[in-house]
Amino acid sequence: MATLVALALVVAWDASGLDLAAAQWFGTPNGFPWRSNHRLILWMHEVPRFTSWALVIGLFLAIGWPVGVLRRLDKAARLQLALTVLASVLAVSMIKTHSATSCPWDLRQFGGMARHVSHWAWGVDDGGPGKCFPAGHASAAFAYLGGWFVFRRVAPQVAWLWLAVALVVGFALGLGQQMRGAHYMSHTLWTAWVCWAVGLAMDVVATGWRGRASAARMQAKLNHS
Repeated sequence: MATLVALALVVAWDASGLDLAAAQWFGTPNGFPWRSNHRLILWMHEVPRFTSWALVIGLFLAIGWPVGVLRRLDKAARLQLALTVLASVLAVSMIKTHSATSCPWDLRQFGGMARHVSHWAWGVDDGGPGKCFPAGHASAAFAYLGGWFVFRRVAPQVAWLWLAVALVVGFALGLGQQMRGAHYMSHTLWTAWVCWAVGLAMDVVATGWRGRASAARMQAKLNHS
């Protein structure tokens, strides 16, 4: 239900047409003043990207050598967590690679050459370089949303804290990119939803696998009894 409600909210934002209005908070006819801000680039772009990939590597290493709260998860759950994060990043990247949507800083309203075209107008050239939907760098945090599904069974408090941190950091990164003119608000919202949906899908698959494995072990015990 939460997934459908979140989807409805994201679609509602899309339908509102507020993307351009929100972009104008930071953009001018001469471009985005914050676009080349070194501190913004460093702390909202480069550091989060490298940190996120370091954490991904850490999660895969933790499958065999868990540390901290990861010790509360069994090996299968740790594998699910690592794969969920990686799958979320790849899903966002794949969509972005095939997107014809250009970034706000490419639009004529902000000194560029592109015209505004909905990101749902697949294959429609807006006159810009494209490949800007959804928000890739926000996925550096949103990719971890799926951890909520993994932790909720064994450590609910950790699950909610994990979810809150991923959301706060993800939206902060999205806002940082919006200030630079790199993305619209809808790009950030869709990244969050895609990552959440990937986490849900991975959990459904993992739960089914655990159920079949448990049934197989039970059947094996019955056969030996």
